[in-house]
Amino acid sequence: MRILKIQTLRGPNYWSIRRHKLIVMRLDLENLAETPSNEIPGFYEGLVEALPSLEGHYCSPGCRGGFLMRVREGTMMGHIVEHVALELQELVGMHVGFGRTRETSTSGVYQVVFEYLNEEAGRYAGRAAVRLCQSIVDRGRYPKAELEQDLQDLKDLWRDAALGPSTESIIKEAEKKGIPWMQLGARFLIQLGYGVNQKRIQATMTDRTGILGVELACDKEATKRVLANAGVPVPKGTVINFLDDLEEAIEYVGGYPIVLKPLDGNHGRGITIDIQNWEEAEAAYDAARQVSRSIIVERYYQGRDHRVLVVDGKVVAVAERVPAHVIGDGRSSIAELIEETNKDPNRGEGHDNILTKIELDRTSYQLLERQGYTLDSVLSKDEICYLRATANLSTGGIAVDRTDEIHPENVWLAQRIVKIVGLDIAGIDVVTSDISRPLREVDGVIVEVNAAPGFRMHVAPSQGTSRNVAGAVIEMMFPSEQSSRIPILSVTGTNGKTTTTRLLAHIFKQTGRVIGYTTTDGTYIGDYLVEAGDNTGPQSAQLILQDPTVEVAVLETARGGIVRSGLAFEAANVGVVLNVAADHLGLSDIDTIDQLAHLKSVVAEAVFPDGYAVLNADDLRVAAMAERTKANIAYFTMNPNSELVRNHIQKGGVAAVYENGFLSILKGDWTHRIERAENIPLTMGGRAPFMIANALAASLAAFVQNVSIEQIRIGLNTFRASVSQTPGRMNLFNLGNYHALVDYAHNPHSYEALGSFVRNWTNGERIGVVGGPGDRRDQDFIALGKLAAEIFDYVIVKEDDDTRGRMRGSAADLIIQGIREVNPNYKYESILDETEAINKALDLAPENSLVVILPESVSRAIQLIRGRGVVKEEITQQTTTSNTVDSQIGVTPSVVNTVNTML
Repeated sequence: MRILKIQTLRGPNYWSIRRHKLIVMRLDLENLAETPSNEIPGFYEGLVEALPSLEGHYCSPGCRGGFLMRVREGTMMGHIVEHVALELQELVGMHVGFGRTRETSTSGVYQVVFEYLNEEAGRYAGRAAVRLCQSIVDRGRYPKAELEQDLQDLKDLWRDAALGPSTESIIKEAEKKGIPWMQLGARFLIQLGYGVNQKRIQATMTDRTGILGVELACDKEATKRVLANAGVPVPKGTVINFLDDLEEAIEYVGGYPIVLKPLDGNHGRGITIDIQNWEEAEAAYDAARQVSRSIIVERYYQGRDHRVLVVDGKVVAVAERVPAHVIGDGRSSIAELIEETNKDPNRGEGHDNILTKIELDRTSYQLLERQGYTLDSVLSKDEICYLRATANLSTGGIAVDRTDEIHPENVWLAQRIVKIVGLDIAGIDVVTSDISRPLREVDGVIVEVNAAPGFRMHVAPSQGTSRNVAGAVIEMMFPSEQSSRIPILSVTGTNGKTTTTRLLAHIFKQTGRVIGYTTTDGTYIGDYLVEAGDNTGPQSAQLILQDPTVEVAVLETARGGIVRSGLAFEAANVGVVLNVAADHLGLSDIDTIDQLAHLKSVVAEAVFPDGYAVLNADDLRVAAMAERTKANIAYFTMNPNSELVRNHIQKGGVAAVYENGFLSILKGDWTHRIERAENIPLTMGGRAPFMIANALAASLAAFVQNVSIEQIRIGLNTFRASVSQTPGRMNLFNLGNYHALVDYAHNPHSYEALGSFVRNWTNGERIGVVGGPGDRRDQDFIALGKLAAEIFDYVIVKEDDDTRGRMRGSAADLIIQGIREVNPNYKYESILDETEAINKALDLAPENSLVVILPESVSRAIQLIRGRGVVKEEITQQTTTSNTVDSQIGVTPSVVNTVNTML
């Protein structure tokens, strides 16, 4: 077997709308292509020996053990690899269950699809599954050592990718509230929400956390002084920088017992408590000095360690932290008890689990000695031996929930302290013998105030009630009346995506909001280009969704991005599907128009139930998508008599219709006429039907998002098919004696749409400079040639600079074949170089002719036209009612009349 490609999907996709995290592995079975599992000697036995837990896998006939039944009876290896990849992840605690395996049009090559939780682990599991299955085929077994290594590697990848229990709890709460989130890839920042409504967190610090509060909390001595000045009980202490000052400091705080801790330490590192003599003090000083240059010397206060968590000015949880310890059973040594305690599955390394494994350090041995024990000591039953002086969970301690026990005065004090320090989220360390009594009564003290406090002691205490502290954080960041999202409008289709996206963004600009939009020629925010390029995939969409200035996202969504990664968002407010026609077939195992329609239906399906799928009623495959989505349906049509639309309207639906020369919105008994098509610049005086359809789709998408009819009308009237607004989309230039039209038509459907306009050019010869991307099928090029022969009077066939793997000249030969099939005597010329072909067409253009250029490089074609030096204007609007032409350069009435006559 051979893995040909591995792709990682991260959003709604071709395989599943609901399951976003999928690995797609293109697997060539090679010599196993025609060999089912029951014909491979010893394979079933070797698989069960390696992974007996596969018994739990369901498969047809839909029962437990169904998968192994299929293996015994005979199934193909791609299907087995899918289940093995899932099971390997399950065995290390990554609970996944979704998978699909389908054979491609290439015999023996399969697409193996399975769920993942961590991307790297998912890809590793796919490769390991292939190794395991191949080993069993070749050797009848998969060595136990190799399987153990695979599982350890997967564990390591899963652990390394973990966000930490505190961050994880906030994200889970956000997901429960329907708040989207994403990692920003720097400084462990997490974005919650989209666009202008986003918030950010870093562990348990938020973008509301003030830097002054954090700085003060990190300076423990300064915090203590501020609190003391405010009448808050704090330990008496001082800061020293040299060992020579230690003795004087001990005397200042009142003598032993004392505490030594680093000034800027955390997680209990370098802290030693209950120091009873000078020898212990010296050792404690050395330990603290390894963490910080400055050392805090404090009086040690007897009592239990508590953490009070305050969020948004309110106490939300209280936990008593008990230092790492073991409890005797009357027969085991302390070392054996530690080993047994660490076997608890809830204990892990560092912060990657609910509890942390107990590890001994210098202070542990000192504490053992003080208690009169060694590691070989055997504790009597129920006898407790403490192994750490500090109660941090990160050093093996446990937590006991005390939220319901804290005294109201202590609640008041904690909330006041957080205000004094200036934090939105804070963990207050309190030492007291009884948290249910006021601190002043029991000589309790506030030991520290912590910014970015850990949540795991409250979310998963060892004893007591779990507290939803993350819920309080989410409520603080996103009060119930505040949205975390911005409107997302996603536009797809075979042709017209870019124009419709740009027009829709332009219409939304009339509402005064900042629009972020992506197109095949760049990513834009407001009036500015952020990034040039073909930006129709999820990465560009995420740029828009991450930008804190964007109020509405309008996203051109091409097939390539959906195939490679899925959508960049889990759901949109509006999904627009313009059309589905033959293009890009044969790429990424999308071989038929029906498969292409299924792929593009992802945009219609990934819409919120209260959102709208805007569908082309005139395209049967697009109209059928209404059955696949749970969203509301809105149709657009060029046919005012469409039975589908008429029935939809009668049932209370909404539609955009081209009727009596108007673009209109129909809803119930109401007809909202927006504008005459001939007055809309984009439609070239109403003579470009495909542009009218694009305008209908954009108008309808805006309308269902509550953009007013007047704002839609203004948007339509001020949007032009110009180089500045729609480069490469029906850009018409007047070169004096003839005209040139630049359009990025590159497939049969777009050629036909363009032809509906070009055929209206009746006063002069129509010359086409035609070609197509090299990665299309042979029959697609032949179809382009046939259409070109039917649209133009004369054709120059060229090729793209990038042939996309084709031999130079082969695409042109196929186009010429199509031309000859229509008319063996047709006038054509083959000039493969695009620049040369364009110049030749412009040179030979007779008077009143129209030169139509279908370029690979739109910018180059426009430069060649403007380089002629005789370009009078760029035509962007023609009207028969007013005989006016809006252009970027200006125009005379005589030219207008000539143009209108030709059109």
